[in-house]
This record gives sequence, structure tokens and C-alpha cells, in this order.
Amino acid sequence: MPRCGKIRKLITEYDESPKIQKISFIPPFLILFLEIILIWHALNLNEMFVIIITLILLAISFIEMMLVSREIHERYIRNNLDKILTIKLDDFITEKKEKNVRKIIEDFIQKHPEYTNHWSEVYHTTCQILETHKEEELDKNLTDKLKTFIERKKKLNVDEIVELFVKNYPKYSRYKSEVYKKTCQIKSNLKKK
Repeated sequence: MPRCGKIRKLITEYDESPKIQKISFIPPFLILFLEIILIWHALNLNEMFVIIITLILLAISFIEMMLVSREIHERYIRNNLDKILTIKLDDFITEKKEKNVRKIIEDFIQKHPEYTNHWSEVYHTTCQILETHKEEELDKNLTDKLKTFIERKKKLNVDEIVELFVKNYPKYSRYKSEVYKKTCQIKSNLKKK
């Protein structure tokens, strides 16, 4: 069974690859099948010229299959690297509570030296995670402030609440549509209670 491990791994990688790569893997097999038929026919006819040319085409097909499978493998490794990196970095950032990107990257690479050659991926993933954390924090703060604001201004309708809220908290003026949605949600939850 250990000999089948590479085949199982290749099948898993092939299964997780994009459709274009899956499709690009089909023609070499079709050509290989046709070349085997040609070689069989040429051997029966004893045509050396056809046999030599078909063997050359057969070698090209094998090379093409190897290149496509290597490309699928590299993409699979890349996708797994990104997934694992994101998980490790998110945990690291949450644990450290650091906001400086350079400091996060340096500390992370020091803790995980296997990512030393992937500095740009670490940088981009760090920026994405920090942006996500910022949006989550903003969303939580907005929800908390809106709840207390709405509890004080229960008699007002949604539009009036949004206008007053944005007026009282100008930093949320860029997020007026989000304030409106949250206000509607909070008001509907209060009515249910």
C-alpha cells in the first residue's frame, strides 16, 4: 500500500485543482492513447519511421503529463501554504495584540522560521487579517453604541435614529448604510421582545 500513497496524493491534488487544470490534464492521455494505437499498428506493419516518430510523440506526451501534474502539485502546495499561514497568523495576531505590521511579521517569522522565504505572503496575509480584525472591531463598537443610542431614543423612527446617530458620532458617517442596516436589525429585535 505505501506505493499507492503517491497516486492517492496525486488524485487528491487533482481533485482539488481548478477545472482548467483538470481539463489540461485530459489531452495528454488522449494523445497517449492514440500514440499507443499508432505504435501497435506500426509494429504490425513493421514501419520503423512511424515507430520512431510515434515514440518521440509518446515521450513528449509523458513530459507534458509530468509538467501538468507538477503544476497541479505546486498549486496544491501553494493553497495549503496560504490556508495554514492564515490560521497560524490569525492566532499569532490575536495572541500578540500587536498592530504594527512590520513587528508582527518579524516576530512571526522568528517564531515560525519555515516562512522565512515567504515574506511577501506573510505581509499580505497580515494586512488582510488586520483589516478583518479592524472591521470586526468597528462592527462590534457600532452595534454596542447603536444599541445604547436606540434604547435612549425608542420613540424615533429608523431614519431619524440614523441621522442623529451619525450627527453625534461623525466617525460613522462613512458607514451610514451599515448604521441603517444595524438600526433596522436592532429595532426589529426590540419589537420582538
